[in-house]
Amino acid sequence: MVSKEQEQINKDEIIKDGYNDPTSEKVLTKKDLNHMVWRSLFLQASFNYERMQAGGWLYSILPGLKKIHKDKDDLKAATLDHMQFFNTHPFLITFVQSIILAMEEAKENRSAIRGIKVALMGPLGGIGDALFWLTLLPITGGIAASLATEGNIMGPILFLLAFNAVHFGLRFFLMHYGYKKGTAAISSLKEGTKKISRAASIVGISVVAALIASYVNFKLDWTIQAGEIPVNIQTEVLDSIMPALLPLVYTVFCYWLLKKGRSPLTLIGVTLVIGIAGSLLGIV
Repeated sequence: MVSKEQEQINKDEIIKDGYNDPTSEKVLTKKDLNHMVWRSLFLQASFNYERMQAGGWLYSILPGLKKIHKDKDDLKAATLDHMQFFNTHPFLITFVQSIILAMEEAKENRSAIRGIKVALMGPLGGIGDALFWLTLLPITGGIAASLATEGNIMGPILFLLAFNAVHFGLRFFLMHYGYKKGTAAISSLKEGTKKISRAASIVGISVVAALIASYVNFKLDWTIQAGEIPVNIQTEVLDSIMPALLPLVYTVFCYWLLKKGRSPLTLIGVTLVIGIAGSLLGIV
């Protein structure tokens, strides 16, 4: 004889990794997916140090879960699952949403759904930081800042348009792409990300190089006598080797200091010392 308590435990275990209603069907529409993309903007609205983004994550996919799981116990198990610890890059959240929703529709085991969700958190967090905070933001911000410093009102407008065009474009694209491809999208994203990261790095380096040449003002006011002929070190020597050579050398020097663990405040101090000393000596 099985006790009522044991029977309840067995039932809970079945619900935890399986379903009362295992029927699998495609029920989500394009409108549903777009609706959940907009809800994903609230991912960090209930951010906390116990579950991180879990509350916002559940909020973002709840309409889909309600449409997929007609059985109340199945819906309860899914919502409890998705209230567990979750944390990834907020701009790439729709990729996780789409794959998880596709797995929920296919009525995959709950343990498999949890495993995929956890497996995607870390890599997408790193990819998102590299693509958005370390590449897209410096590029769009640098271009916008260069316009703004010239008094062009299009600077901040261009930044908002360019940054959010990529941001929202990726949100909607990843939602529909991931939902269509399912778990197969994970391997496709891994291959595509390498190419995107390389291209973004090349563009980022080009923009940074242009900003160095335009905005790092480091010139020598130093003239020496070569016999009876005065030679300006800046215009006749350094510029003939490579224009903006000193700004490049100084930027590389600052980068080297950062790699050595020096703080930005140290770099500011060094820059002030070099500027003041050069001015007193009449060579900068």
